Formats: sequence, C-alpha cells, structure tokens
Amino acid sequence: MSDSGNESCVTGAEDTVSVLVCLFHAWEKWAGLGQVEDYLSVLEYLLWVFTPLAIVFIVPFLIVILLYLSILFLHVYKRKNQLREAYSNNLWDGARKTLATLWDGHGAIWHGYEIHGMEKIPDKGPALIVYYHGAIPIDYYYFLANVIIQKGRTCHSVADHFLFKIPGFKLLLEVFSVIHGPQEECVRALRNGHLLGISPGGVREALFSDETYPLFWGKRKGFAQVAIDSQAPVIPMFTQNVREGFRSLGTLRFFRWLYERFRLPAAPVYGGFPVKFRTFLGDPIPYDPNVNAAELAEKVQQAVQSLIDKHQQIPGNILRALFERFHTKYKHQ
Repeated sequence: MSDSGNESCVTGAEDTVSVLVCLFHAWEKWAGLGQVEDYLSVLEYLLWVFTPLAIVFIVPFLIVILLYLSILFLHVYKRKNQLREAYSNNLWDGARKTLATLWDGHGAIWHGYEIHGMEKIPDKGPALIVYYHGAIPIDYYYFLANVIIQKGRTCHSVADHFLFKIPGFKLLLEVFSVIHGPQEECVRALRNGHLLGISPGGVREALFSDETYPLFWGKRKGFAQVAIDSQAPVIPMFTQNVREGFRSLGTLRFFRWLYERFRLPAAPVYGGFPVKFRTFLGDPIPYDPNVNAAELAEKVQQAVQSLIDKHQQIPGNILRALFERFHTKYKHQ
C-alpha cells in the first residue's frame, strides 16, 4: 500500500474517533453524567456526617431488641418447662440466672462494668435501694444481674406505669418482680423480706437530667414512707458515667412540654457508647423511728448526691469516660 493510502486510512480513523468522542460528550451532557462525580462526592460527605449520628440513635433500639430477646427466651423456657411448673415453686430461677449471666457478660464486655460495695447488700432480709436514674437505666440492669449472681436474690423493682403498657413486656416484668409502685405493694415486698429498688427521680430524671447530674426528686417522699412503714434500711446507689453511656434530648423545650402536658416520654435517647461504668453503693441508712418521711427523704437525697460528688467528675465527658476503660483508678477512691 502506498504512503498516500496509509495517510488516508489514518485520517479516516481519526475522523471516526473524533465523531465518537463528540457523540459521547454530547450524550454525557444530555444525560447529566458530568455531574455524577459531584453527586458521589456529596453522597460520600453525607454518609461521613450522618453515619455516626445514625449509630448513636440505633444503639438504644438494640437495647430494646435485647430486652425482647430476653422475653423470647422466657417464653421458650416457659414452654419447655411447663410440665415442671406444677411441681416447682422456683420455675424461673434457671431463667433468671441465665439472663443475669447474659446481662453481666454484656456489662463486662461493653462497659467494663464494676460494682463497689456489694457487701452492703444483705444476704437476707429487706433493704430499699435508691438510685440515680440514667437516660436508659442499663446500669441498674447490671446491678440486678449481680445481685442474682452474687447474692442469689431477686431484687424487686419499681417502674413507671408506661413500661407496663409496652406490648410483650408483661412476662419479663413478672419474672423479675417489677411493680408499678403503689406504696402498699412496696411495703408488702419489704415486709416479706425482699430487696426493692426505686428511683425517686423516675422518668423525669431519666429524660431531663444531663451531664451535670442534677437530681429531679422534687418533694417526693413516698419512698421514704415505704422505708419507715417497713422498717427497712435504705441503701443509696449511683453509677459513674451513666449519662455518658446514654443521653437524652429532653433538654429541648418541646420534649419537656410534651411530657409535662401529656405524660408522654417522647424525648429521643441516643448513645450506647462503651464508656466505663462503676456502680457505687453507699452506707445503709438504718431505720430510725424518730425520723419522719420528709427528713428521711432529705437524708437519702443527700446520700445519693454525696456519691455523685465523690465519684463523678462534673460535667460528664464522653471522651474522658471512654479513656477510663483503660485504667482502674477512679475519682476519690
């Protein structure tokens, strides 16, 4: 082939390539593909920003899922042992101990959970445990698990009415002796020699307290009257960093108004951070016939506040609480 023929072929190929390139650019412009890279960059940025936010709001739902898995286990356990139910008064002991082991393992792994002062919980006889209420009282679940494992006892608990309205929770509440808090029922539990846990701050403290750890007890003294009527000692309790594990958006006015107006605990809870948890039990406050309910309530509140002042750095800090997982020293040991 001659040189002129080769040049003609090359020129024709270049023209074809040029036409194809022009057509591709025209199609890219028409389809908007030139902006795809920009869209992907924006999408990547949004994922980077919102993924951590999604995680901290999802973890509380995982706790709820764990509760429902516990309920499912109880249902399975009940069906498996239904033939033994008529012959045994301790049908649920195995279930309680199994779940206590699971929750204790979760606390050890996720929060390096420690409890200080367990020797102050009596091996037998009544005691009223009064504690600070976190946004999610998962520290109290760990405490209940340790009482079952270390003391071989089931601590009865007082919970808000709304908890009894959650579908599927009835069996879990029954097995772990949770009551909604009439004074007569609380007194009866203590007079029968049981342990009883109560948080005077309740839902209000859970939702509206913050990293400065204020108590929301108001003028509540019903718990003190229960201790007096049952002649039971009161044991104060507080868990270090419980507000750094889970936090609430209850400080926003709308959620506070919603609760005060309709008693609807709708403030979102976020967190699930694997911070260090240490539960501290204070010295028991013995029954004193010369002390009335108002005086005892004030005395117990001061005892819980003293535990907060002694063991919690104010304001609480999530990053600092995370670092505490790597050393064993705690404030005012």
